[in-house]
Amino acid sequence: MRDQVLWRKEGRIVALLAKRLDIDVERALDILYNSRTFFLLSNPDSGLLLQSDEYILNDLLRELEV
Repeated sequence: MRDQVLWRKEGRIVALLAKRLDIDVERALDILYNSRTFFLLSNPDSGLLLQSDEYILNDLLRELEV
């Protein structure tokens, strides 16, 4: 069940990221999968999975600024 929730959330975040940065979905997926945010999102102890898609997207965008 948790894997399905994570998979759906990843899809929504990738779609939001692609739209926000005006990039294709494949590039957005690559960015997400190679980020610290994804590592935390995949870790159930971090609690990030419980946050909203927008919150996670903003966290990822802040990470990209560094």
